[in-house]
Amino acid sequence: MSVSDLPIGRLAPAGAPPHISAGIRRLALFYVWLTIATVGIVVADPAPYDALIMGATLMIPVVGLMRVSTGLAVYFFVWMVICAGGYIATTQAGTLEFSLPHTNITLFLALTSVPLVGFVGADSNARVHLLLSAYTVSAVIAVVAALIGYFNLLPGAYDIFTQYGRAQGTFEDPNVFGAFLVPAILYCFYLVLNSSLTRAALVSAVGGFLLFGCLLSLSRGAWASLFVALLTFSFCMFSTAPTNRQRVKLFLVLLMAAIVAIGVVAAVQMAPNYAELFGERTSFEQSYDIGPEGRFAGHVRAMGLIVENPLGLGALEYARIWRLGDVHEVYLSMFLNTGWIGGLLYLGLVIATLALAIRRVIYDRGGDGLSAVALGAFVALVLEGFVIDTDHWRHFFVIMALIWGMALDMPPKRRGASDDRPV
Repeated sequence: MSVSDLPIGRLAPAGAPPHISAGIRRLALFYVWLTIATVGIVVADPAPYDALIMGATLMIPVVGLMRVSTGLAVYFFVWMVICAGGYIATTQAGTLEFSLPHTNITLFLALTSVPLVGFVGADSNARVHLLLSAYTVSAVIAVVAALIGYFNLLPGAYDIFTQYGRAQGTFEDPNVFGAFLVPAILYCFYLVLNSSLTRAALVSAVGGFLLFGCLLSLSRGAWASLFVALLTFSFCMFSTAPTNRQRVKLFLVLLMAAIVAIGVVAAVQMAPNYAELFGERTSFEQSYDIGPEGRFAGHVRAMGLIVENPLGLGALEYARIWRLGDVHEVYLSMFLNTGWIGGLLYLGLVIATLALAIRRVIYDRGGDGLSAVALGAFVALVLEGFVIDTDHWRHFFVIMALIWGMALDMPPKRRGASDDRPV
């Protein structure tokens, strides 16, 4: 889906400031689209997205493209308390060199996600399409870079866009690259289910291209997340479909997706050294997972430190003290980074986001499945959090904002009296 396909003229709330012309609002909407289209370009920090989202954070309320609500205030308040816990934990750190900048980034990502919640909340269906279309473009750019690097199509590209023989595209880590593609692949699947035959064929090609990139990342977490995301989406669509005819259509699209996936898997096996690396990556006994210095032993060690330090250790202190890398489990990391209060609130926020997504899926029963895309994408991110630290993944905040915005846009007759008012 491109920007020209979107009903941009209808995206401004009825209560938008009268002095803001329709042309300015369209430019503002394009700016938001462009911002999300750069969310996958993270070759180095700060990323282009960081500069653009700062502009969007200021522009969205000024142009009148967001809606303020009690739910938005709750979202803001919870993140602020989590970040406050991070700053308190910083006082326990042996040095501020790593802990303070890390907490500042958390605060930045949290603050810049707040206007996105209000932006989506003003007209959720149209604006989720706007953001996910941009997200998909960003994913395509990341995979193009990954292929250029993996097949060494440009001088020096292999060193920039791959790591240890694994594609990382426009990211600094193949695992983040692979996980980033999951929501875009899921959105392509959704579009195939809701498009004409001609357009479905084109979107299938895009989805297959993204799947090819995901496979080249050789990320076990990304593969598992993709499977769970598709399973979640399919279950929601099947259980909420109003007719058996739609269930049959879903089954046929799943069958077509399986055929495309088989073709992509067969194609990727011909990539240089892929089969050998694939065998290594699918082994259950990875050297960094097992043993006293492995990932899982680190999880147990982190649990003990959490019990002993109610205020936390400070962000990145675990890695500095033990010199074994990060915890690689975001829920444990947040307890260490923000203390018991921050860790519990973060866990509660994740659970609440899942609950809001499920509630919206139930509300949309018989709809086209857009809310199921958001739920499936977030479930994938929640799963990734058990094996990697996702607290600074920019797309995590984007998907969370989508869900909160969609939840806050349910008409009052379904959720009681509303105090929503446009800004």
